[in-house]
Amino acid sequence: MSERRDAYEQTGNSPSLYAQQGRFPELKEANPLLREVHSQVLQNVAVRIDLAFKAFFRRVKAGEKPGYPRFRGASRYDSFTYPQSGFKVSEASNRVFLSKIGYVKAVVHRPLEGAVKTCTVRKTATGKWFVCLTCGVEPEPLLESGRAVGVDVGLNDIIATSDGEGVPAPKFFRKEERELARTQRRMSEAPKGSRERAKRRKAFAKVHERIKNKRANFAHQQSRRLVDRYGFIAVEDLAVNRMSKNHCLAKSIADAAWADLTNTLTYKAEWAGRMVVRVNPAYTSQDCSSCGHRQVMPLSVRRYECPACGLSLDRDHNAALNILTLGLQSQVLA
Repeated sequence: MSERRDAYEQTGNSPSLYAQQGRFPELKEANPLLREVHSQVLQNVAVRIDLAFKAFFRRVKAGEKPGYPRFRGASRYDSFTYPQSGFKVSEASNRVFLSKIGYVKAVVHRPLEGAVKTCTVRKTATGKWFVCLTCGVEPEPLLESGRAVGVDVGLNDIIATSDGEGVPAPKFFRKEERELARTQRRMSEAPKGSRERAKRRKAFAKVHERIKNKRANFAHQQSRRLVDRYGFIAVEDLAVNRMSKNHCLAKSIADAAWADLTNTLTYKAEWAGRMVVRVNPAYTSQDCSSCGHRQVMPLSVRRYECPACGLSLDRDHNAALNILTLGLQSQVLA
């Protein structure tokens, strides 16, 4: 990265991806330690730098806050990738061969399917190592389902469907908040750079990892339940980043992890041959799902009472019905 930065400051031009990859033989001569790393792993480092700068310039052109690519220290560079070769998985002996490293014991927790494309070795903040394999496989469509559903996401019920079902928000972060504060306080008390601080940092990271795993498990379970039951699913196209700027609700919105849920739902639906449609959430909570009457609905009001037609529904159920209507309309217009 420093090569690109320095070249641009001196000449106004940065070396390309292939120019940087072409310099690896020269760099190996200057630094023999690089010979102990597989050639494709080194090339992938250049690919990551290239992607980081492409994303930076894309944000600059779009007028967003660009965020110049940063250097990563040894403790932050937590993965490396074999893009094509240099690895082999032995399911029978539960071992993985990594070029320049050798055979490593592993828990192969599921049988491999299709052709293995890439291999990424990653270390978590808690010191766990994972080998992530990308395989080329064909989708597995489910049996057709004529059922359609609208899904409203919220802070009380994280999922409310147009069928009237609700799933209470698990609030994983809130439940672990005191433990997070305790472990972070103990970490800050230890001297910087000491072994004790590193030990306490790991304990702090374990709490974050536990929250992350619970959220991921919840998202997979709920999205699988919806995909198995419905052939058409309409969800809100929420601008979560903008909504998180509300300091009163930011923590609860982050804890709900709506984006993780909808993204997981989308890819599972595509894999199963289902249809997911994202609709504009504007006024879905304020419009009557029966007659279309619109009224102001503060967040504190949890039941929709329509003065025009007399409809009385849970606020989130009413919104889910509107989301389903908008989703179906978008398909008719398309």
